[in-house]
Amino acid sequence: MPPPHQSSSFSLFPSLIAMESSDVTTSFHHFSSPTSSSPISSLPAPASIHSPCAACKILRRRCADKCVLAPYFPRTEPLKFTTAHRLFGASNIIKLLQDLPESQRADAVSSMVYEASARIRDPVYGCAGTICHLQKQVGELQAQLARTQAELINLQAQNKNLLALICMDIEQDSSSQPPDPIPNCMFQNNDCFLEDISQSYVFASSSGCEPSWDI
Repeated sequence: MPPPHQSSSFSLFPSLIAMESSDVTTSFHHFSSPTSSSPISSLPAPASIHSPCAACKILRRRCADKCVLAPYFPRTEPLKFTTAHRLFGASNIIKLLQDLPESQRADAVSSMVYEASARIRDPVYGCAGTICHLQKQVGELQAQLARTQAELINLQAQNKNLLALICMDIEQDSSSQPPDPIPNCMFQNNDCFLEDISQSYVFASSSGCEPSWDI
């Protein structure tokens, strides 16, 4: 006959097995439940890839989200930043843009790029050489305009004098023309009248009476 404590341990063994099986079932239902969150969905979404601007790419540095150079030096225009960077340097460009309001930064970048390009074309005078050349062209065009205006005034005076001469010739021709001749029809119509007068004069002379000229 077994000892009493062994019989009690055997009697507890089936109940332990039942409890473990119930825990396994509960865990299975918990993982298979549709309302449970998936471990894949709980992972954070991958961050969007930010392509660097031309300035940061040339400088080989990380382009921040609020990079002050990105709006004015896009990655598709690397030559624009290379030209400005060659004359001014990156730190001076950044400092200049930070000191200006955003409404004037685009014009400042265009001015820097133009000045740097002029300095590359003319290392001695830069923009001053371009300005002198343009001023020379303006002076030449102003002189040409003055000559053209003088020629126009001269032509207008010549036309005015020519018109006055034409009017004088017309007046002289009209005054030197003889009066219009009497039409022949007037003489043809008065032939009968003259013949009547001559006949009446002959008749009066033969009869000794003075002719009457009352018509």
